Amino acid sequence: MGTVALALTEGMLHFELSLAYEVFGSAPDGVTVPWYDVEVCGPDAVQVGRFRLEPDHGLDRLRQADTVIVPGWADVDVEPPADLVGAVRGAHEAGARVASLCTGAFVLAAAGLLDGNRATTHWAHTGVLAARHPQVEVDPDVLYVDNGSVLTSAGKAAAMDLCLHLVRLDRGSGVANAVARRLVVPPHRDGGQAQFVPSPVPARDDHPLTALFPWVIERLDQPLTVEDLARRARMSSRNLGRHFRAVTGTTPLQWLLTQRIRRAQELLETSDEGVDAIAAATGMGTATTLRRHFHRTVGVPPDTYRRTFRSQPRTGS
Repeated sequence: MGTVALALTEGMLHFELSLAYEVFGSAPDGVTVPWYDVEVCGPDAVQVGRFRLEPDHGLDRLRQADTVIVPGWADVDVEPPADLVGAVRGAHEAGARVASLCTGAFVLAAAGLLDGNRATTHWAHTGVLAARHPQVEVDPDVLYVDNGSVLTSAGKAAAMDLCLHLVRLDRGSGVANAVARRLVVPPHRDGGQAQFVPSPVPARDDHPLTALFPWVIERLDQPLTVEDLARRARMSSRNLGRHFRAVTGTTPLQWLLTQRIRRAQELLETSDEGVDAIAAATGMGTATTLRRHFHRTVGVPPDTYRRTFRSQPRTGS
């Protein structure tokens, strides 16, 4: 997955374009794996928000890309341009992985890439997408959907989540976390997390969860419980649950389990430690417990994940 092509035309949203370029445009400091080649493709000069951009290549270049990113489409009340739709369809037929950010899903839907599949877009436009493309299973409640060669995301911050998800698939959790640290964003939010929560991240430095999150991450090898988290946050378990729902869209226990699984993935990718040692390092206790939760969450056992991941080429070509 070495070449990432950003597909542009008149009326694209500049935020999603800039976001994708930030993620894929350069490797974080200390990352030595080969990085992506990013190309901006479009029909001549295009207006993106308030900016006039000169693409590197025409839309026909999309067929040569490994990954095609379609940023948000500004006016969902009109059909996307036929040349963009055709170029995205052709790229997918040529073997490219195609991902839409926010309302870029309307381009993928017009290209027929979402027919019969589950997809998402910004929650404010999911009704329009479903009405216009009834053959698409539109899910309004998730951050992003990964169908393998076709991926869709909700808006703004969820677009970042999808881009980091792609880096994680291609380069591993450690590299994706390094990108997230450089951009000062959360390293992982599951695609199935709810789109709309009252406060996606703690809004104030004095929010009780602001200090709790890093405290937990540093202690994943310990058998932490919800009561431990509540005690650290100096609140009742019930109050902690309310805060977690408001900030993360999930429960403290599920959030904690997700962090343990992600740490296990990173250790399976980057170390030769056995499953027993990884179970201890992630607070799972036993290899049996780790295997059960890992298989249920990731879809394969830890040993299979390690073999599959290490057999995948991550050389940037």
